[in-house]
Amino acid sequence: MEKKKLFIEGKWVDTGKYIDVKNPYDNAIISQIAMADAEWTDKGIDYAYKNRSIMASLTAKERGDILNKVSLLIKENLDELAITIARESGKALRFAKGEVLRSSETFQFAADEARRLSGELVPLDAAATGKNRFGYYKRYPLGVVGAITPFNFPLNLVSHKVAPAIAAGNCIVLKPASTTPLTAVKLVEILLEAGLPKEGITLLVGSGSSVGNRMVESDKIAMISFTGSPEVGLEIKRKAGMKKVTLELGNNSAVIIHKDADIASALPKCVVGGFANSGQVCISIQRIYVHNDIYDAFTSQFVEAVKNTSYGSQLDENVVVGPMIEEKEAIRVEEWINEAVNNGAKIACGGKRNGALLEPTVLLDTNETMKVVYEEIFGPVVCIMKYETLEEAIEKANNSKYGLQAGIFTKDIKSAFTAIDKLEVGGVMVNDMPTFRVDQMPYGGVKLSGTGREGPKFAVEEMTEIKTVVFNLE
Repeated sequence: MEKKKLFIEGKWVDTGKYIDVKNPYDNAIISQIAMADAEWTDKGIDYAYKNRSIMASLTAKERGDILNKVSLLIKENLDELAITIARESGKALRFAKGEVLRSSETFQFAADEARRLSGELVPLDAAATGKNRFGYYKRYPLGVVGAITPFNFPLNLVSHKVAPAIAAGNCIVLKPASTTPLTAVKLVEILLEAGLPKEGITLLVGSGSSVGNRMVESDKIAMISFTGSPEVGLEIKRKAGMKKVTLELGNNSAVIIHKDADIASALPKCVVGGFANSGQVCISIQRIYVHNDIYDAFTSQFVEAVKNTSYGSQLDENVVVGPMIEEKEAIRVEEWINEAVNNGAKIACGGKRNGALLEPTVLLDTNETMKVVYEEIFGPVVCIMKYETLEEAIEKANNSKYGLQAGIFTKDIKSAFTAIDKLEVGGVMVNDMPTFRVDQMPYGGVKLSGTGREGPKFAVEEMTEIKTVVFNLE
C-alpha cells in the first residue's frame, strides 16, 4: 500500500507517522497518509509566511491562467477524483462525480475573479475638505490564509477556500479532514501541475489539537477559513485573536410546503435534498413543514419515494445513499431516532442501521423539543410536521439556533416574498430545496450557522485588505 505524503516547504514530505484512511462502507484501510505534528505545522506556516511575496507578485493573468488550468485538469481527472471521493468519504459515486464537476466550475469562477480583482475611485471632492484630492482604493492579498475543511465535500469545499485564496494572491496552508485527505493530495498535485508556485500551497494532515490549533493561534496566518461544527468554530473565534475568520458551521434546514405547492415538483427535490450524501450536507433538508390541507398527500408520496431510494455501497452506480463517514456517527443518529420515538415520534420508513450504513429515514409526529428537529442531525433523516398558517410555518422554521438556508414551495408570489423577508437565514430557495447551491452565489448564514460568505467573488473579498490611496493635487 502506497503511503501518501504531505506537501511542506515546497516538497513532498514523509513524517514517519501515519493515519489510516478507511472506506466507511466496510471499514477497510484504503491508504495511509503522513501525519503532521506541531513542529511540522510550524515549518509549513513559516515557509508560507516567508514566501508570501511570491504569490502576491503574480499578475492577474498568471493567477487566472493557473486557476483555469486547474479547472481543466480537474475535469480530465474526473473518474479518479470521483472514485477517490467516494472511497474515502462514503459519498455515492453519482454525487461524487457531480462534486468534481462543481469543483472545476469553482476554479473557473475564481479565475474570473483573479482577472477582475481591482478597486474603485473615491469621489473625495464630495467632502468639504476634499477639494483637489484624488483618491482610490485597491485590494491587496492578506499574505497567508489557513483553510480547515470537512469530510463531506473533500474536493469542492477545499476548492472554495484554495481557489479564492490563489485568486487573491495569497499563500494557502490547507488542513483537510483526517478522514478524507486523499482527495486533497490529488488536488495539490493538480495545482502544481497547473503551474502554482510550490511556495503557494502547504498541505498538513493531523489532529485539531496539534495542527488546527497551531494554525489558528499563529500570528503568521492572516485569516482562517473554516467549515465544520459550531463547537469547533466558536473555539476558533475565541483563539484567533485579530486575524480574520470566516465560519460555515451548519444548519438544520427547513423547507415549507405551502397549500398551493406543486407536490410533483417538490417531491423529488426534497428526496434528493434530504438524502444526498447520506444527509451529511450543511444545507441538507432536515425539517419539512407541510400545510394541513396537503399533509396526507405529500407525506404518503414522500415516504413511498424514500422507500424506493437505493442505499448500500457508494461505489454502486445505482446507489443514492451510501454509508455515513464513520460508524460512530451512524450510531449517534440511530440514538437520536430512538430518543425521538421514545418521546412520541413515529418511523414512517427506515430507521435501521448496519455498521456505518443507516437506512433513509422519515420521522412523523416530531416536535421542536426533539434532537432530530432542533439539533443538526447530519444524517439521512427527515422530519415531517404540519402547520396551519404560513406565519406559523415561518415561526417554526425560525425556531432554530441555525440560519443557513431554507426553502419554500408555493405558487403565490406574495407568500414567496413573505417567506423571503421573514425567514432568518442566509439564503431562501423558492420552489426549490434549501440544499440548492451553485458555486458562484454568496453562501453563508446567520446565527450559529457562521460568519462571512463563500463563493469565489465573496471569498476573494474576505481574503484581501483594502488600501486607500489619496493624492493631494494642490
